[in-house]
Amino acid sequence: MKYVSFTTYFSSPRTGRYLIACANDTKRCIKLYKANLKVAQAFHPLLGCLEVVLRNGVNDQLTTHFADPNWIINQKNGFMVDPLLTHTNKKTGKITTNRFILNSVKSAEDKLRKRGIAITSGRIISEQTFGFWTDLFENHHYKILKGRPIKLFKHLPSGYGRTQVLNELTKVRQFRNRINHNEPICFVGVSIDFSITIGVYNSILNLLKWIDPELINWIKDIDKINATVTKGLKI
Repeated sequence: MKYVSFTTYFSSPRTGRYLIACANDTKRCIKLYKANLKVAQAFHPLLGCLEVVLRNGVNDQLTTHFADPNWIINQKNGFMVDPLLTHTNKKTGKITTNRFILNSVKSAEDKLRKRGIAITSGRIISEQTFGFWTDLFENHHYKILKGRPIKLFKHLPSGYGRTQVLNELTKVRQFRNRINHNEPICFVGVSIDFSITIGVYNSILNLLKWIDPELINWIKDIDKINATVTKGLKI
């Protein structure tokens, strides 16, 4: 593809950063853009595995905690509306209420109704975003749930807890959003640099390892991230 066509299809504002990083070499620019896509592509299997394992694991923990396999529906009148989720700003007196979890469940129910699909706990759970599960490790929900979500991570290093898990989950969530919106992951500043991307890769490995080290062995044959990044750096 000629560079004129490339910028027509992908836009000059979007591709300009790649061109600068490639010292105005248009051929390298096109190759780097595609390399960025390939690295993003390589992340999807691992992100998918982590999301499913996290979702199922937290669901199991909360099913046990509430002694209710339908907690995600029934807790709309429980922890999702706990008074601790309402805060008053001491300076302004403004009252704010966190209803992210509740609204996410209601939104999923509305989508299922519009599609004519029966509402079940399994379907509601599968509709939830990575951010939904991450938010359960935020201090407000974590306290209400008496720290139950952390029990999923049975292999945490000594001294590690909610803060470390949340930090890793947040990095992964933000990165996941970037690649889902086709944002570049091959830069640090104006330089071609995948170090931040590799940092997120290590966060994924950490989270899986903290849940069960066996998961690291299981993903080995689908983990192409280091190899794909190495190729990208050779452009």
